[in-house]
Amino acid sequence: MTPSARPTISIALCTYNGEAYLATQWKSLLEQHVLPDEIVVCDDRSTDNTVALLNRLAADAPFPVRILVNATRLGFNKNFEKVLSECTGELIFICDQDDCWFPEKVGLMTDFMVKHPATQVAFCDAWVTDAQLKGRQSRFWSWVRFDESARARWQSGNSMDVLLDGNRVMGCATVIRRSVLASILPIPGGIPGYIYDGWIALVAAAQGTIQFVDQPLQLYRTHEKQQIGVGKDEDPVERIRLRDRFIRQRSLKLAPLREKQATLATISRLLAERVPGITPGMAQLHRQLAHFTMRSCLPHDRLRRFQPVIQGLRQGDYKRYADASANWYAPVLAALGDMLE
Repeated sequence: MTPSARPTISIALCTYNGEAYLATQWKSLLEQHVLPDEIVVCDDRSTDNTVALLNRLAADAPFPVRILVNATRLGFNKNFEKVLSECTGELIFICDQDDCWFPEKVGLMTDFMVKHPATQVAFCDAWVTDAQLKGRQSRFWSWVRFDESARARWQSGNSMDVLLDGNRVMGCATVIRRSVLASILPIPGGIPGYIYDGWIALVAAAQGTIQFVDQPLQLYRTHEKQQIGVGKDEDPVERIRLRDRFIRQRSLKLAPLREKQATLATISRLLAERVPGITPGMAQLHRQLAHFTMRSCLPHDRLRRFQPVIQGLRQGDYKRYADASANWYAPVLAALGDMLE
């Protein structure tokens, strides 16, 4: 692919107190086989020497660099929104301040986008490392359960269903077309479990325009100062024993179902404002929303629960929306619980 034939490329870099790791990331950008046409940086009012370091690095860069310092602190969601809006390239690579890209990343993902003109968003995998970029512990996708089964579902046209089970897309491993920004921006808040990268993925999935590059193309650094990232402590999932299902309060059973239904309803409302019409992705969202609305609103009368639950089983919805790590009989247990608890 000759420089004249490829789309123009921006790198959108967000920084905040990143002086400890920024130079390593910057060096990896300079070593790309295909260099960007610009780097746009939005600094979210760092209190260390990040901005001074950026100015020194930009002075010797072989491409234009624009450094924008926010007047007030925006937080990572709105900082990424701002940097994306400032980019002028046809392709925009989202970049964190503390990782390290392999030299082939920009070129390989640009080539992928050229060969797949209908794709608006693409993302790759990464190696998860320690704070010194040592020890390739595992692939990032294994942390977010984007395993072979999930990838197969994705490729069969069910990307929205996969994403509604939890975001699989890491912003710093993503390239987007500038033309899709009109649908993505502004980035909404208030979606539990989804930040800016999850929102980008949901919009593209609703449009059927998101694909993945099945290859790790960067090192993903984990360290204590990360604002977000893998490996953060999470509350353990409480195991519900079969006998407990018949003695626990019904409100305890309904709470996670109502929480899931509320999240899906919020996503549905927000996407309807950005994605006109009923696309396959939106149809998947509406089907899942209908299922969890049914489950979270079943009547107290057990006899009246029988018909909607059996219908859900026959339609395959209990199996379709079971946790990917659950046993084969989990959908049947969930249905029995809905009828009897």
